[in-house]
Amino acid sequence: MNNRLYFGNAKIVALIATLCCALWGSAYPSIKLGYEWFAIEAADIPSKYVFAGYRFVLAGALLLILARLTGKRVFSLSRQEIGSLAVLGFVQTAVQYLFFYIGVSNTTGVKGSIMNSTTTFFSVVLAHYLYKNDKLGRNKLLGCLLGFAGVVVVNFHQDLLTFSFSMTGEGFIVIAAFVFSVSAIYAKALTKRLDVMLITGYSLFLGGVVLTVLGLGMGGSVTHFTPASTSILIYLALLSSIAFCLWNVLLKYNKVGQVSVYNFLIPVFGTLLSGLLLGETVLELKNLIALVFVSFGIFLVYREKPPLERA
Repeated sequence: MNNRLYFGNAKIVALIATLCCALWGSAYPSIKLGYEWFAIEAADIPSKYVFAGYRFVLAGALLLILARLTGKRVFSLSRQEIGSLAVLGFVQTAVQYLFFYIGVSNTTGVKGSIMNSTTTFFSVVLAHYLYKNDKLGRNKLLGCLLGFAGVVVVNFHQDLLTFSFSMTGEGFIVIAAFVFSVSAIYAKALTKRLDVMLITGYSLFLGGVVLTVLGLGMGGSVTHFTPASTSILIYLALLSSIAFCLWNVLLKYNKVGQVSVYNFLIPVFGTLLSGLLLGETVLELKNLIALVFVSFGIFLVYREKPPLERA
């Protein structure tokens, strides 16, 4: 089977990207449950880094083991390739989640998941300036603006009159979204010369090592291992390995903008799952307005035909 024809098919892209977004959306309530079940206090930032580090070391190790079992050259990499993977791991995993794990703990799952949709806005704009064949069209631009408007709306209180924004909460999630957007472009460049599974596995593993060492060095620790807490850690690890691997496969065979627009689905899944798993209030006017803006933004962006399909 021709991988380019398969993973470049619009319906396949939509299906896989939606699955990735559903997995990432579930991360918001799952991380919060992990903090609770591992008894990690709100102010215990070092332990949050250790928790994140364990997750990504495990996720990366699982992918690298799978890569080795399928005959990929896991250990025969050049010094330049190792250096490139280390940079990606540091940026895409360590730096991004330094901000993300603090941000998630300082806001609600609903609000955090909607704030993270700025990833799409950043990715599409960056692609416009970096790639000649991935420009912003009218529908794509309007869709991004609507999505960003939804992000703004969710920061208002229920009366839509008072604005609430925390730099260490919503602000850190936006910073994490920007870091991911930049690293996604770098990851796409690496897929031209390295296998996607290796890229994802090493990125998660090396970034996880950085987070673990940093957290332990700051005095953090993760204890209270129970069947429930262990299961949430394993789920988060599997979520990362599956979603990042599939996402990078899509980036390999498609334009960054065409794939990244589906990030708008993350707040939809994150909002619904936060309401279901955490008991957070979902049916507030501001949340509904934000989700409508974000969802319609997806429709407008996806409605824009690729250049080769235009008359």
